[in-house]
Amino acid sequence: MARDLWPPGFRFYPTEEELVAFYLPNKLDGQRDDLHHVIPVVNVYEHEPWQLPEEAGELCNADTEQWFFFVPKQEKEVLGGKPSRTTTSGYWKATGSPTYVYSSTSKVIGVKRTMVFYEGKSTKGKKTKWKMNEYRTINEELDATNTIAIPKLRDELSLCRVYVVSGSIRAFDRRPLGVGTDSSSFTSS
Repeated sequence: MARDLWPPGFRFYPTEEELVAFYLPNKLDGQRDDLHHVIPVVNVYEHEPWQLPEEAGELCNADTEQWFFFVPKQEKEVLGGKPSRTTTSGYWKATGSPTYVYSSTSKVIGVKRTMVFYEGKSTKGKKTKWKMNEYRTINEELDATNTIAIPKLRDELSLCRVYVVSGSIRAFDRRPLGVGTDSSSFTSS
């Protein structure tokens, strides 16, 4: 599945629903052996964010905007503790509260937490442009009577989307700076 076999303009750009309803459950259940071509298993907390593009799956590693990883649950979490989100040079800090991920039929299918990378120690860290969305899927399991479906968060593996905030007004505008992107054309009258 070499990237040069794909036509120009091809990008792996899944929706949140596809990440939570297809990729994550298939990986958790061992249903697809080919997912590592797109999304490898990497403990993102063992790498600095700028090292992660090199760890991306072969269909995403040439992308300059976003990279996807399956992240195993840390040993601390398994024992009931909080995960360590620190790296050698900084830390990932959660922003806001977790939000739900909805299917196209408005059903809650997962949970998303957004994090920002800060360089330095936790009390004096400097905010960077690196962000991460961490997704976890929700399964419905039948209760003891086999009549009521109870939602259960599957947290043995998460799926993370790592990206750099570009500051671009139009994220999909691929023109080089200065070619039809003069900032004065975007000011309001």
